[in-house]
Amino acid sequence: MNAKSLQQHDDSRKPRSDGEQSRIRLLQAATRLFGNQGFSRTSTREIAQAAGANVAAISYYFGDKAGLYQACFASMCEPAPDNITQFDQPHYTLRQSLDGYYRQLLAPLLAGEDAQQLVRLFYREMLEPTGLWEREIHNNIKPEHLALAGVLSRHLGLAQPDDSVHRLAYALVGMAIQLLVGRDIIHTITPHLLGTPEAIVEWLRYLGDYAEALVQAEKNKLQQG
Repeated sequence: MNAKSLQQHDDSRKPRSDGEQSRIRLLQAATRLFGNQGFSRTSTREIAQAAGANVAAISYYFGDKAGLYQACFASMCEPAPDNITQFDQPHYTLRQSLDGYYRQLLAPLLAGEDAQQLVRLFYREMLEPTGLWEREIHNNIKPEHLALAGVLSRHLGLAQPDDSVHRLAYALVGMAIQLLVGRDIIHTITPHLLGTPEAIVEWLRYLGDYAEALVQAEKNKLQQG
């Protein structure tokens, strides 16, 4: 084996970090374009051009445009069991469970500029559904909601969630969802409240305070009723 062949053989055994970078660029470009334009109006050629990659790379890494679209969702949606373990533990206090719930729910905000692109992609999927949003509801959102309702029931002394507990769970989630879907509003009115990672962490503390107050109000109603 000559020196050139030896060099080629050695190179082939090295990890192709440039390939992973190309895959990440495709995901980032696709998330932005799908979020801004929707699935049907975004072409693979346009995505490849925005990512500085070859169109064939989409087929290589994702199979086709639909596979790339699914990968964009998968990159920002942790499986429900992974999220649930962050707040549903039998030894957790109520505050520990609430803090864990809000940490996993607001994790996209800590992604910086990518957070808005992720939220836009969710918006677009809800407006122009391809089936992924319904799958997300059944595979992730519903299990997380039921787990949260179970946690609340446990701390309220109930054997299982009733309608009031489900309403409470939706209300607790709604406070955090406002930070995701109303990010542009907050940036316009009070930009400093979401301007830094430290500001987002501060939100987590306040959300925990508000949530504890709501749970206590529900507990008071149960005691009175």
